[in-house]
Amino acid sequence: MHGHRGLYSDGWKAVTKHTPGVSFDDDDWELYHIEEDRSECKNLAAEMPGKLAELISLWWIEADEHGVLPLDDRGIELFGARFRDRSPHPTSRNYVYRPPMAPLPAQAAAPIGGRSWDLDAYLTRLEGENGVLYASGTENSGVSIFIQNDRAVFDYNCFGDHFAVESSVKLGSGEYVVGVRFRRISRNGIATLVINGEECGTVEIPFVMGVMSSIGPSVGYDHGSPVSDRYSNTFPFEGTLERVEIQVQMGRDHAGLAESESLAAFARQ
Repeated sequence: MHGHRGLYSDGWKAVTKHTPGVSFDDDDWELYHIEEDRSECKNLAAEMPGKLAELISLWWIEADEHGVLPLDDRGIELFGARFRDRSPHPTSRNYVYRPPMAPLPAQAAAPIGGRSWDLDAYLTRLEGENGVLYASGTENSGVSIFIQNDRAVFDYNCFGDHFAVESSVKLGSGEYVVGVRFRRISRNGIATLVINGEECGTVEIPFVMGVMSSIGPSVGYDHGSPVSDRYSNTFPFEGTLERVEIQVQMGRDHAGLAESESLAAFARQ
């Protein structure tokens, strides 16, 4: 934690308190003979450098075997990396998901709660091939985009109240880009279905959820309890889903929101 290290072996204990930003090689180690000094009052590092070196060497071996390396002494910076290119939340705010893939943790998924966003699913299907393209949340709350009865459907599940729209046109066999354009307007919102660039349905959302669910999304199926009440089970997509792209639209409150999310994430640790 924060770069502090320690090891116990055969009655001996070596510990070091790390200062963030200082090289790990410059840490001062302490040595205690626990069998004779359980309260760790007498530091034997200066008196027994050989024993200390033995325990430090053992620490590096154990660290390597148990996945501790490489060492990282960052603290809140690790949890405040939502919009850095090395994190799951890139500065471009553009997320690309390619199936097959396991469900994502909510903290690592595109942060669409309380924001405007665009989603596009690139797929190939035959007539009659239906299923979920993208679903996030559970039966309690969340969003789901799917094809049912050859029509694209978007369902915004707001704590059990469903606000859904299905496309005005049917999808036949071929390649499609099925999209949703979600726009937050104050506390309300509006969602528009788009197929191959053409708008084909709109639904008004009376209340935009800031936090949708602690359950993250799945691509190509609905892995949790069904977000939409229009299907059951996982309802996997029967066609070929190439990828799902989500573009999060960040407003002027991005900096403050990112900071508050960082602090909240750090507080959960």
